[in-house]
Amino acid sequence: MRGAAAGPDTVAVRGVPYAAPPFGPDRFRAPRPPRPWEGVRDCTRFGPVAPQSARLPGAPHWSPGDEDVLTLNVWTPARRDPAPAGGGLPVLVWIHGGAYTFGSSAQPDYDGAALCRAGLVVVTVNYRVGFEGFGHVPPAEAGDERHPDNRGLLDQIAALHWVRDNIASFGGDPGNVTVAGQSAGASSVACLLVADAARGLFRRAVAHSPVNSCSSVALAARTTRHVAAAAGVPPTAEGLLSAPPGALVAASDEVADAYRRDPGSGPRHYDPVVYAPVADGRLLPADPLAVTAGGALPAAGPLPDLLVCVSDQEYWLMDAVGSSAEVTTEGGLARFAADFGIAAGVVEAYREAMPGAPVSDVHLALFGDVVFGEYGRRLAGAHAAAGGRTHLSRFARRRTDGAGGAVLPWHCADVPFAFGTLADESVRFLVGGDAPDAADHELSRRMVASWASFATTGDPGWEPLDASGDGPVHMWWTSGADDRPWAAERIAAYRRAWRTHGFPLLET
Repeated sequence: MRGAAAGPDTVAVRGVPYAAPPFGPDRFRAPRPPRPWEGVRDCTRFGPVAPQSARLPGAPHWSPGDEDVLTLNVWTPARRDPAPAGGGLPVLVWIHGGAYTFGSSAQPDYDGAALCRAGLVVVTVNYRVGFEGFGHVPPAEAGDERHPDNRGLLDQIAALHWVRDNIASFGGDPGNVTVAGQSAGASSVACLLVADAARGLFRRAVAHSPVNSCSSVALAARTTRHVAAAAGVPPTAEGLLSAPPGALVAASDEVADAYRRDPGSGPRHYDPVVYAPVADGRLLPADPLAVTAGGALPAAGPLPDLLVCVSDQEYWLMDAVGSSAEVTTEGGLARFAADFGIAAGVVEAYREAMPGAPVSDVHLALFGDVVFGEYGRRLAGAHAAAGGRTHLSRFARRRTDGAGGAVLPWHCADVPFAFGTLADESVRFLVGGDAPDAADHELSRRMVASWASFATTGDPGWEPLDASGDGPVHMWWTSGADDRPWAAERIAAYRRAWRTHGFPLLET
């Protein structure tokens, strides 16, 4: 393979196939081995993205006919000493987010050069999203396993097998692999932690903003019926295979939009995401938090180390981009809480911790914690209680933009800091609109170093949680932050409320 320079002393090898194109006779099937090639393959460009309708800043978009979508990218030092036997650099494998519906490894904020310069070999992975990756294909008969659920997770496992078998050729240590992700990528990591099929493929895991999102087979089948109807095909394997990928993308968008317009559609009305990992009883026994808290983790070998991070104001991003339904009245807030199974005592605790805040802010705080924040904290605590070495952190960077407005620590804002890509123009909206200042760059350097240290030794720079799931929560602030005591009191009030009144696992 021929790569290209990607900054000082760094080479990126892009668009490397780890599995065959999942179309034609391989559509809706588990990933198959990649096609071999002769000679030197040009790996200077990212591979095609999986079928989706999203057009993300700075990233390629999918076009009908793009099929070689199961590729990965590797950043490695251009010059390195020969690795000793069994040695090599620590490896970080990144799984992108995107509500299991969009996204790719080609997004500029996922550029691995800064982490590579920090001492890692970095791998970023494409996998099937939307119906191609997470849609339920009804079996033709009992025992028919030709079209498994969770094909996107199976793709990720195939990529980890590729890393195990090939990363030494890029200077990486196959025995020291950290799998990392954010949002849907973080929940994918959580699924891999509890999947027997992934055991032994990685030593550590990083989950930023894992999602409280899992689907039963029954709900996934119902979604399939709606998508098939929108696509004008029967809800059978034959019918779904007859619909081109673009038709299922359009049908999925139509179904999501119908939920968005229907206030009576329950949780999907508020931010309609129609795909999630399926608790199929094969690859995934149940929601990862339920599996971890229930002590049903795979038995072979020690638990991987885990680093969890949540953002302080997760759902303010969805509000800013208009993907989340507005809740501005007390009646609307009560209906939202009932739809999500949130106890009235929890709502009251949030209201008391946010004196004078409008209803919309109370709603966003609740939404962010039930979907991301409290779910991530509970996942970290359950992992520690199960005997894992677990570290917990919270992204809370704030600043004022040039117009005097508040720049919030919302969903996805942490990723450019951890990758060292916050200066890229494509992430300007995520990190606040203005160019990053010196304090931002200093925070990014600390986060890059923390990830590199965790991937190397399992120590991100602070103490792990104890066996009860309690312990220090590292706060990612910029210098000069002045609301730390108030933030600590507010978070403690939220936690007491969830512990007192219970926490709902969501079905997507």
